[in-house]
Amino acid sequence: MEKIKIQYLNDKIKRLEYIDGKSDWIDLRAAEEIVLKKGEFKLVPLGVAMQLPKGYEAHVVPRSSTYKNFGIIQTNHMGVIDETYAGPNDWWYMPVYALRDTEIHFNDRIAQFRIMEHQPKIVFEEGQLDAPDRGGIGSTGTK
Repeated sequence: MEKIKIQYLNDKIKRLEYIDGKSDWIDLRAAEEIVLKKGEFKLVPLGVAMQLPKGYEAHVVPRSSTYKNFGIIQTNHMGVIDETYAGPNDWWYMPVYALRDTEIHFNDRIAQFRIMEHQPKIVFEEGQLDAPDRGGIGSTGTK
C-alpha cells in the first residue's frame, strides 16, 4: 500500500476518505465559499497539497453530479498533478467555468481524484498500420 503525505489548508476542511469497495476515486471538496455568475471563471481551492510517490500522478476530474448540482464544468476537463508539485504551497485547485449563476459552499464535494503510475517510456515506430479497419469515427452507428 502506497503512503501519501498530505497537508490540509486548515482544520475545518473535511479529511479525505477512501470508501473501500465503492470506488477507487477519492472526493475533493471546495475549501471556501464561492459565488459565480454565469460566464465566470474561478480556480476553486480544494484545500489539500500532497506529496505523491515517485512515478505517480493524480488525475482530478469533476464528480458525476458536479454539473447537475453546481452548473460548473472543469475547464481543462481533467487536471494532471505530477509528483513534482509537492511543496507546502502547492495547493490543488479545480479550474471551473460557470454555465449558470451558482454557489459552492465550503466542504461541498465538487471533484474527485485517483493516482496513476506514469505512462511507460514508448517509442513510435512509423509505418503502415495492419490491423482491420473499423470504418472511421462514428462507424458503429447509433443503435
